[in-house]
Amino acid sequence: MRAAVVREFNEDLSIETVPDPTCPDNGVVLEVAACGVCRSDYHGWSGAHPKVQNGSILGHEYCGTVVEAGSNAKHKVGDRLIAPFILGCGSCHACQTGVSNTCANQIVPGFGAPGAYAEYVAVPFDHNLVHLPDTLSPALAAGLGCRVTTAWHALTDRADVAAGEWVAVHGTGGIGLSVLLLAKMLGCRVVVVDVVDEKLEHAKLHGADATVNASEEDAATAILEITGGGAQVSIEALGIETTTNASLECLAILGRHVQIGMPSGDGWMRMNMRAIYSKQLSVFGTRGMPSWKYPRLLGLIERGDVDIQPMVAREVRLEDASGELRAMRGPTSPGTAVITSFLP
Repeated sequence: MRAAVVREFNEDLSIETVPDPTCPDNGVVLEVAACGVCRSDYHGWSGAHPKVQNGSILGHEYCGTVVEAGSNAKHKVGDRLIAPFILGCGSCHACQTGVSNTCANQIVPGFGAPGAYAEYVAVPFDHNLVHLPDTLSPALAAGLGCRVTTAWHALTDRADVAAGEWVAVHGTGGIGLSVLLLAKMLGCRVVVVDVVDEKLEHAKLHGADATVNASEEDAATAILEITGGGAQVSIEALGIETTTNASLECLAILGRHVQIGMPSGDGWMRMNMRAIYSKQLSVFGTRGMPSWKYPRLLGLIERGDVDIQPMVAREVRLEDASGELRAMRGPTSPGTAVITSFLP
């Protein structure tokens, strides 16, 4: 099969012909219809993720059609499926108690297992996979496996947002834009922070109640003024120290900070503990979403309660993934890229 392979960090992915994946007994092989290009992939491509090495194939936001099924697979050849990026084993205590996104035996294609920057991808633990609705395009479905589901879980589970609350969103990439769209659907007021005016204007077009350009003013101070004392919930969607502290500092008394952005490198950063202590803040980490939560989210999308179309800005070829990753070194344009063409 054709795949984009990591050979040197921060260099173009190598487009190679590699062996087709072997079908796991407890899973399937998908012919990939679409795969998102995510900032988490950027961390791996740049050498900041320990599970990405020479020879790795990135890609954890994918959907496709089953072309081979293992003897113990739940799904069958011909099924069109969406894959959550965290594949829980289904047998451990975490999986059995509904928090499969914390499974100690989890497998994540693209990080430690070959991913979906390729024509085909092997997916073990296929009980995690969900049928792709006919009304949902592969390009949109690919983003569900990471950005949209992570945002949904962060808002509805970790932060437990309520209608009328102020939600601050730091960073308007795929995650941040997903948070904006979903939080507005849930009845929240949303203030969005970025350093690119084009992205802030894009956020306004899609429902942001207020925007802050953090390159021109102090984000936390601006949010405290806009919200009349601070946001009830603040979402950090980049994984860097500056935005993490802005997220903490912009909160109201008893506010909730949710860390969605994956910290790169060794993960260490300095945090404003005085803000946490004096305002008695709650700090949550979040990563992915249990697969059992898919039906409600898919139902909302299918009924038109939320339109996630603004999330996808570009459909690109496999060869274009390197350029999309390289662009993440600096400010990026609105929306995200999805690979939908895998052949020359």
